[in-house]
Amino acid sequence: MPDETNTCQVRIEPWAEADLDLLYRLNTPEMLEHLGGPETEDELLARHKRYVEIGRKGTGRMFGIFLQPSLEAVGNIGYWERSWQGETVYETGWGVLPAYQGKGIATIAAAAAIASARAERKHRYMHAFPSVDNPASNAICRKLGFQFVAECSFEYPPGSIMRCNDWRLDLNASVV
Repeated sequence: MPDETNTCQVRIEPWAEADLDLLYRLNTPEMLEHLGGPETEDELLARHKRYVEIGRKGTGRMFGIFLQPSLEAVGNIGYWERSWQGETVYETGWGVLPAYQGKGIATIAAAAAIASARAERKHRYMHAFPSVDNPASNAICRKLGFQFVAECSFEYPPGSIMRCNDWRLDLNASVV
């Protein structure tokens, strides 16, 4: 299969009501292996509502990831406020459907989301907390210039503790 990032551009678009189908497609055991597994119908609908409303609330942004020129939905990316070690920061996370993984799509989409967060000039730091057992997401953090802080315990989903790597990006740092 050819590398689609060579023939298609990756674009992120603000999360919309119409993206609920994409959220269902992302809610699979394979996609959520490192995040506690699929959500129930009610949890998924509540997540969709949060995704739609987050930009309006000014507490972050969620995006669908689309390939151009087809505008095929292939994943999601976003950032949201969280309190971390006494400071309000952005946390970021992403997911790309299995058929599109390994093509650089998440890295390109994450770079666009970082640019969006930088443009807001709201918080100095963005953190990513991929599972210690998720080499692909940890590699994306390295590629995008996040600095490894430490391994940590993280509650996700609520009531479940997972081991994560804490990666931090200074949004005020000059971009190379």
